[in-house]
Amino acid sequence: MPLEGEYEPSPEDWVRDQVERYEATDGREAGTLGDTGLPVVIFTTRGNKSGKLRKTPLMRVEHDGAYLLVASKGGAPSHPVWYHNLRADPSALEVQDGADRFDATARELDGDERAEWWERAVAAYPPYAEYQRKTDRRIPVLLAERRVQPGTDPEEQP
Repeated sequence: MPLEGEYEPSPEDWVRDQVERYEATDGREAGTLGDTGLPVVIFTTRGNKSGKLRKTPLMRVEHDGAYLLVASKGGAPSHPVWYHNLRADPSALEVQDGADRFDATARELDGDERAEWWERAVAAYPPYAEYQRKTDRRIPVLLAERRVQPGTDPEEQP
C-alpha cells in the first residue's frame, strides 16, 4: 500500500526540482546525479517528527531487486534526516526506480553483509569512499527490500 499523506518538498531547490522532473517523466529526465551520468533512485520516507512525506534522490545501488541507501550526506559529521526517518519507521518507505514504484522495508546493514554492499556502493559511486574518509562517523547503509503485498505470490512480484 503506497505511503499516504501530505508531501513536503525539499527546501533545497535542486532536490525539489529533480524529484519533480523524475516523477513526472518516470526517470527519463532528471534520472542522474547532475552531469555525472550516474543514475539515481527516488526514496520516499515519512518525517519522524512532522509526519509529512519526504522525497530524496540517492545514487542507484541495486542488486537482485534490493536497493542500498547510503547515509553519506557528502561526508558531513551528522546523518541525513531521511536516515532518522527510516530508523523511526523502517516500513514507511517507497522506492521509485524509473517507472517502477514499490513499497519497501529498510534495515541497517552490518558485518559481512555491510562490507559486501559497501563495495557495491563505491563501485556505483566512487566518491562514497572519500566521504567515509572525511568523516569520523561510520556512514550507515540501509537495504531497501520490496514488501510483498498480502494475498499475492512472492514469485509473481516484479
